[in-house]
Amino acid sequence: MGIFVSGNIYRYARGDKGNRGNPELAEIDGVPNFYNVSHSPNRTRAQLEKGINQIKPTKGGSPDVRYPAILISSSPHSRGSNLNPWHDVFEPDVGYARYFGDNKDRESPERAGNGILLKELAFHTSGSRDERLTASPLLLFERDSKGYVRFHGLALIEGAELVTQFNPERGYFTNYVFSFAILSLKHESEQFDWSWIEARRSSETDQRETLELAPRSWRQWVQNGNVDAVRRRASVSLVVPESNQMPEPGSREARQLQIIYDFYEGKKHRFELLASRVVEGFLNSQGSNYSHGWVTTGSGDGGVDFVGKLRIGSGFAATNVVLLGQAKCEKLSTPTNGKDLARTVARLKRGWVGAYVTTSYFSPKSQAEIIEDSYPLLKISGLTLVTEALRLSEAKGFSSLREFLEDLDLSYEESVRKLRPEQVLEI
Repeated sequence: MGIFVSGNIYRYARGDKGNRGNPELAEIDGVPNFYNVSHSPNRTRAQLEKGINQIKPTKGGSPDVRYPAILISSSPHSRGSNLNPWHDVFEPDVGYARYFGDNKDRESPERAGNGILLKELAFHTSGSRDERLTASPLLLFERDSKGYVRFHGLALIEGAELVTQFNPERGYFTNYVFSFAILSLKHESEQFDWSWIEARRSSETDQRETLELAPRSWRQWVQNGNVDAVRRRASVSLVVPESNQMPEPGSREARQLQIIYDFYEGKKHRFELLASRVVEGFLNSQGSNYSHGWVTTGSGDGGVDFVGKLRIGSGFAATNVVLLGQAKCEKLSTPTNGKDLARTVARLKRGWVGAYVTTSYFSPKSQAEIIEDSYPLLKISGLTLVTEALRLSEAKGFSSLREFLEDLDLSYEESVRKLRPEQVLEI
């Protein structure tokens, strides 16, 4: 048994080749061994083979059957593919995660892991201390690359929503998307001790006894049920480095981003339509309700390239917000121009929001200005742009990104309007 540290990467090596996966090894390939940290002698291994991985139930004790822990595994590298045409979101620094369940076809969405999380939801949101005491802890992991996982922390289920999704191979189907609250481990120095899970695996200990080994945030939540009081909030710099805004050199995403740049060479104004569709797809994949309006005429746009509408709420309680967008198809190696950012922000009226889409990235200086002045500006850099473009392309069944771009470009002229931005609210 060992310690998982928030944000750290662990080697998750399957099989026995070269003694990989041996729980006796503290490290594999110079990285802490997942199986060593989660090792429970004489018990089945904790696994991350599925999206929702419950550790074998403990029988006996109180309650009669309980899950020692449920391990959540997300694979960001398969986002937008036929197997995973949706986006999980992990934001541990603000204590939030959004996770799509494990239904991928037209079978009942309450099956398999989804059913387990739905049952746990009742305990995680209960107003009764005794029921909260029976809740199973969630441990969140995200695959960093093949054979490596990143630990995001201890979590609770805050809610579940039934949604409709689309798989190009199987058509439309329903699934659940879960909201998780990631709990603070500040009193444990951002360390999660597996001995708590080991104690929960023993039928000789009941829930009250094992609670003494739980992190303080979990114990506080069991006592008073206040999730926000124990949610993780990290004080980190909000300025994102270039390496986190652009695809890794030589990667598939890097090659596809170059395809986007080359496609619009000599006709960069037509990049505006792709930018608008990327904003639409990105926002709606995060649970927003956004609709594309139009792209502006090629000259005299005054810092606005496309217009859209963001709807907040529903029915009588809804309101619509104007979104002004700027699109810049520019060299991948050069940060976007701060003057263009300023022009976009300058066009925003009170209550409006902006979106700035670039094939490159935002410099630390320009980011700092946006943060310091609290500009309501959505920043889409090269990595997000290409990730979302690939997701849209594959979700619509195109065989290549270039084929998607060619099809989109055919509708450019009909998307151009010369209207005042506020007229989008009338659509």
